[in-house]
Amino acid sequence: MMLIIHQRLADAIVRQALADHPLESCGVLAGPAGTGVPTRCIAMDNAAQSECFFRFDSHQQLRLARDMAQLGQEAVAIYHSHTGSHAYPSRSDIDYATDPALHYLIVSTDAGYPPGLRSFRIGNGHVVEERIAAVSAYRDVRFNHGLDTGDTRPATAA
Repeated sequence: MMLIIHQRLADAIVRQALADHPLESCGVLAGPAGTGVPTRCIAMDNAAQSECFFRFDSHQQLRLARDMAQLGQEAVAIYHSHTGSHAYPSRSDIDYATDPALHYLIVSTDAGYPPGLRSFRIGNGHVVEERIAAVSAYRDVRFNHGLDTGDTRPATAA
């Protein structure tokens, strides 16, 4: 198993994690429905406002679901940061991971742990790490145009 992600999207995730530190950051990678290719990084607000866990703002989540449906997109990955531990799913991360088809990405912003983005598949309580290939361009050039690195967050009002 492997996640292929455009380097600009990977950089956006790390940039957001560093900007939101010491709170956990979170967001969604979306792409054209049925492709499994992430072309859009959507930064979400951590409604928990916590250094230890994240929770999407429910209004943003609803707006994002509507936006993705209108654009013919679907979630490819859920991402978040760990601010005081390594980039490996916690018990609450495992419990939160309800869709085994998604990639779950974690980046650690704790100086005591190696930096870098890690990807996991999580299903039925089992965690499997997968490789990440960060590319400067997707092989299918249709996915290279219009990359959205998530510089704005969805509004919280539904």
